[in-house]
Amino acid sequence: MSLVLASASPRRKELLAQLGMGQAQFSFAILPADIDETARAGELPGELVLRLAIEKAKAGLALCTEVGAQVLGSDTIVVLDGQILGKPQDEADAKRMLAALSGRQHSVMTAVALTDGETTLSHLVETKVKFCQLCDQDIQAYIATGEPMDKAGAYGIQGLGGCFVQGIEGSYSAVVGLPLVETKALLAQMKIL
Repeated sequence: MSLVLASASPRRKELLAQLGMGQAQFSFAILPADIDETARAGELPGELVLRLAIEKAKAGLALCTEVGAQVLGSDTIVVLDGQILGKPQDEADAKRMLAALSGRQHSVMTAVALTDGETTLSHLVETKVKFCQLCDQDIQAYIATGEPMDKAGAYGIQGLGGCFVQGIEGSYSAVVGLPLVETKALLAQMKIL
């Protein structure tokens, strides 16, 4: 029985690898799953991110050729004032998001799901993140690095965007993209760890 990560994210790959510390037999394959991430009418942010993680895991399983594979899916969203801040469409969108986050607290919701086709387990983690006050020069310099352009909420806490984070309440690894404690618990429930 093998573990598969249904994500192309290098951050999720690194985090999942951390869970196998000291266990020579712990390994996993990468099989990115592409799904429609459009929110449904009336769907709350927590419901959306949980559904997407489950759909990614199931889509990854559908792509697997190995019998008995167990597939891990995850999704992360940034929520400010009840509105989801996805990946910026362009530099102007990134500037708008970063200006909105400046000096305020927002939520980062990450869901993780694990399926073998018969059993699907999932968990939602919400972390509060507080940004320091950003000036226009900070925002422009950060956008010029290119880092915000493929990140939900237009920042990466594990990269240059971490210098804007004044504090967090909750799971740091969930903000990066994979909640380690909760993922380890799911893997243990499915007898992988």
